[in-house]
Parts: sequence; C-alpha cells; structure tokens
Amino acid sequence: MKAEVLKGHLDGLLLATLEGGPQHGYAVIDLLRQRTGGSLDLPTGTVYPALHRLERSGLIKSSWLETRPRPRRVYRLTAAGRRALTESRTTWAEFSAAVSAVLDAPM
Repeated sequence: MKAEVLKGHLDGLLLATLEGGPQHGYAVIDLLRQRTGGSLDLPTGTVYPALHRLERSGLIKSSWLETRPRPRRVYRLTAAGRRALTESRTTWAEFSAAVSAVLDAPM
C-alpha cells in the first residue's frame, strides 16, 4: 500500500492499536501488520516519530517498563486520545462513505 494513502489517517490507526491497552512501539507496528493482513507494514521511522508527536499533543502517554533484556517504552491512550480516536472513526466513516459513493457509482 502506498504511503500517500495513510496521510491524515496514521494518527487514528495508531490510537486504535492502543485502545486495547498499553503497547510498546514494535507491538504497535506488529498489531497494525496483523490487523491489516500485512497491508500495513510500517517502518519504525514512520511509527516512532508519530508516537512521539501524539505524546507531545497529549493524546498518548508513555512510561518505561523494566523488562529483560532491556527496558521498553510503552504507550497508552489518554482521555484526550480516546476522544480523538472517536473523532477519527467518525471522520473516516464519513470520508469512506463519500469516496465509495463516487467510486462505486454505476457508469
């Protein structure tokens, strides 16, 4: 899938992966890959900057989990992140319905 398709939707996708509970960055990447049957196999260079941006904006929080062999930073949704996820879902439903109305229209 082309990277351009993700523009404007990456935040919602990342927030959705955290809805079930805290995850570390690689788990977020793996969950996106699993849920999309491999269609979204995003590089760390895309995901981690987006996670940091979401944290700066207050939509997620991170903390260090002391695990072996090394500590991991885990991310979780904030209340603002849950609201943003709801808004993202609404926006996506409206957008996808509008695009489908055009692309699926009979000729």
